[in-house]
Amino acid sequence: MRIEDAASGGIRPPKRPGNPVADPSRRVPPVRETAWENGGVGTSLEHVMVVGGTPKEWDGVTQTEWLTLAGRLGEAAAGAGARWVTLRPHGPGVDGEPAGASVRWHLTTDDHRCTVVVDSTADGRAAFAAAAASIPEDQPIDERAIAAALYAPADVEPDLIIIVGSHNRLPSSLVWELAYGELVYVDLPSFTDLTDADLIAAIETFNGRNRRFGGI
Repeated sequence: MRIEDAASGGIRPPKRPGNPVADPSRRVPPVRETAWENGGVGTSLEHVMVVGGTPKEWDGVTQTEWLTLAGRLGEAAAGAGARWVTLRPHGPGVDGEPAGASVRWHLTTDDHRCTVVVDSTADGRAAFAAAAASIPEDQPIDERAIAAALYAPADVEPDLIIIVGSHNRLPSSLVWELAYGELVYVDLPSFTDLTDADLIAAIETFNGRNRRFGGI
């Protein structure tokens, strides 16, 4: 795995030996490609976002555990045709738990098929404001520019958003993503418990949907 900073000031964990690989027998075929020319109706998968945990819970995950989790989810997502996976907290937490500093780093699987972005942004409103503020004054503030700032180095918005937790609560780390992303909830005690099989099951659910990208 190649590990890189994805933002200035980001913390880059050291390289670790080994490359966690998902069980190939659990991979699903790539989802069917559909064009926006068809009115945005259909399913395509390039970017999977996994949302779960609080900043405090994220701080409790060791570097080795991060690399293992990111590596195996990246391999599993790549098996379904995705090029990007982003990991993000559910929100700041309870009882006024601070959101903490935003840190973003990413790694690329050894076969270069998928890049996993670990983004500690817990406040979706603050992230949106920061993204808008980062756009140079001589450039228009439009959807493409905001998305590029929010998801860098990913070059496409999330198609599938896997939310680890209760289905009756939307993550406060998401604002922009809720417009077009397909939500799939996975009820687990911790985001670190998400398995390759859970991710693949969520992708299969996504693949069975008829996306309308905000349309009715």
